[in-house]
Amino acid sequence: MAVNRVPVLKRCRSLDLDPVFLGYGKKSKRKSQRAGKKMSEYGLQLREKQKAKFIYGVLEKPFRNYYEKADRMKGMTGENLMVLLERRLDNVVFRMGFARTRREARQVVGHKHVLVNGKCINIPSYLISPGDVIEIREKSRSLQRYKDIAESTNGRLAPEWMDVDQENFKGTIKELPSREVIDVPVDEMLIVELYSK
Repeated sequence: MAVNRVPVLKRCRSLDLDPVFLGYGKKSKRKSQRAGKKMSEYGLQLREKQKAKFIYGVLEKPFRNYYEKADRMKGMTGENLMVLLERRLDNVVFRMGFARTRREARQVVGHKHVLVNGKCINIPSYLISPGDVIEIREKSRSLQRYKDIAESTNGRLAPEWMDVDQENFKGTIKELPSREVIDVPVDEMLIVELYSK
């Protein structure tokens, strides 16, 4: 499996992205250092694509597959793409507060700690659907790791499209998210322009 090993904060600086969107610490007060540089249209489009890939931890080929799937769906391609990325199991585990970052969520899923509708699923890219129940396995809940996670994600609000019981590490998907409730700083229209060239 290919893994992106670029240091997170370095990558955030290069993409002009606040680490808080990845689950790292508080919002940064640092001003953009790239304000003086004029970027080409292609450069802007490429940066948005790289930002989306980096936030969700998706590599180029799967990302392109998401784009093609979003293009075949009804509605706006860009919005469909963001909803597909948001529906990934590793992202849902992160959103529910069962992991501090999406990278950690990916690991939690990969190590078979997550049940979807009572079945163990260890595929981070598994797409959840409305009505799915996501929980951390009974055996895993007592691990020190989850006590630490519960402590650090206690104040995090789960999005309105899911119901979460953080004490019992269990959550239900009420509906699919709409683009308005996805708080990711990505201009998906630029990604669509990039791919439709």
